[in-house]
Amino acid sequence: MATYRSYMICSSPRSGSTLLCKLLEATGIAGKPESYFHSPSLEDWLESYELEIGDYPNVDAARVAVFRAAHAKGRAGSDVFGLRMQGKSLEFFLEQLGKLHPDQPTDVARFRAQFGKPLFIHLTRSDKLGQAVSFVKATQTGLWHKNSDGSELERLSPPAEPVYNRDELERCKYEFEVLDARWLDWFAQEGINPVTIHYDQLSRDPNGELARVLTALDLDPSVAHAVATPTAKLADSTNQDWVRRFRTEDAAPRARY
Repeated sequence: MATYRSYMICSSPRSGSTLLCKLLEATGIAGKPESYFHSPSLEDWLESYELEIGDYPNVDAARVAVFRAAHAKGRAGSDVFGLRMQGKSLEFFLEQLGKLHPDQPTDVARFRAQFGKPLFIHLTRSDKLGQAVSFVKATQTGLWHKNSDGSELERLSPPAEPVYNRDELERCKYEFEVLDARWLDWFAQEGINPVTIHYDQLSRDPNGELARVLTALDLDPSVAHAVATPTAKLADSTNQDWVRRFRTEDAAPRARY
């Protein structure tokens, strides 16, 4: 039986979380980590689990039902509950967790009370410009992920050509810097020493990083070697061109008036 009963992947968009989640799910021993609390709305949570608030005597009971349903999905029949948490979703999630366990003194204590002993994994991408380019391009083209065979895994809007937009790239780059800083602040506040996974290393050696996470969870790391990489990178010459153009514009002397 695993020492840890739960884990939370602490991340932000376009940092490799889909790859890591699918790798962990494919092991069959580490639950099924997904964004079970993505939208900051209890009503949306109920809808996503096909639950009706009218079936419960009050909001508190409905909240309990949502967390119970998420726990079952995140365990997927294993001993460990897996959760992916994007930075923007954290505050509302912690608020709801606090209402479930008002007697617990910290966020970590409340998480443990709900899901069992947790491990926290910080999945981060040091190249925030590359992360911003990936996000803006995915938003514009509608294509967010591909399967390893090149077929589409996740598309959120009809196909469209990407168009360079410096202002949007700058805004997203700053937002990702802020989100990462918030994770670090929360870790410090809660006394968390997370397992840190870097996007570049995960991309280069997905099985090796998977084995490292399994080891940290006190699960059998040898299982990682039999797991096939489930997704394909979307980065192409457009990503490279946008990064180059952005940095060239940054390096250019600014006009004086």
